[in-house]
Amino acid sequence: MQFKDYYQVLGVARDAGHDDIKRAYRKLARKYHPDVSKEPDAEARFKEVGEAYEVLKDPEKRAAYDQFGEQWRAGQEFRPPPDWDAGFEFRGGLGGAGFSEFFEALFGGAGPFAAAGQAGAARGGFRAKGEDHHAKILISLEDAYRGGTRSVRLQMPELDAQGQVALKQRTLNVSIPKGIVAGQQIRLSGQGAPGPGGGPAGDLYLEIEFEPQRRFRAEGRDIYAVLPVTPWEAALGARIPVATLGGTVEVSVPAGAQSGQKLRLKGRGLPGKPSGDHYVELRMVTPPASDASARELYRRMAKQFRFDPRRQTMAS
Repeated sequence: MQFKDYYQVLGVARDAGHDDIKRAYRKLARKYHPDVSKEPDAEARFKEVGEAYEVLKDPEKRAAYDQFGEQWRAGQEFRPPPDWDAGFEFRGGLGGAGFSEFFEALFGGAGPFAAAGQAGAARGGFRAKGEDHHAKILISLEDAYRGGTRSVRLQMPELDAQGQVALKQRTLNVSIPKGIVAGQQIRLSGQGAPGPGGGPAGDLYLEIEFEPQRRFRAEGRDIYAVLPVTPWEAALGARIPVATLGGTVEVSVPAGAQSGQKLRLKGRGLPGKPSGDHYVELRMVTPPASDASARELYRRMAKQFRFDPRRQTMAS
């Protein structure tokens, strides 16, 4: 997927104000409108200009897009980093369906921009409910396992008096339910936009994602980890201490275990009804032949076992 420089598309500077962006869009939209333009690529350019304007006219989308900065150039291979939108508070609502793969990767899918309609604001009268807001937050697996209260800082993009995008920050104390999983949402009542005419405020929906960490990986409520073992532990069997979210437990490695084999610790994953499991994948680690005695030991093992792990793969 190629990076799109929306400022370049509209021919404006990265610090252009809202009015400058609007004028540039109107000028190019007239120039490339398929009904009147004589340009050979008018339809494609018109669509590209519309896509750029969809992002840069919106303070929220523009603030999120601006994270990628000037180090990216149009046409470069690009993939958005994981959880690039975490910590941004959005009104939600995608808009602009049918735009490029680049646009969809940033503002489509399951992110906060696609959250419209989950709990939309009431529109029936003057005293209407305020608009709901959405944000993605990162928590640790330990937070999800134990639950508790965590301080969360959010940034809300908005236009200042000069038409520039500014980030308004706020900090909330959020109660993390024990056993929450990635993709679930926490609803904070009344923490969305104020209601018109004195109506009730909207709600804030926080989508949970887990911080990347070295030891554990979550799939739903199940936890996965790698357990390094020596050749003799795998061959003879052993009881080995294993770190889990709930503390250290001993796991029994069966004699004759193989690298890649998975062992299950029932109920040791994230709590729930039912609780998840903790899986450890055995990974064989061979001691280095770092001196003469170690090399001699390996030579004796090779003569003793005469073991060929590739025999079946080489058979016709």
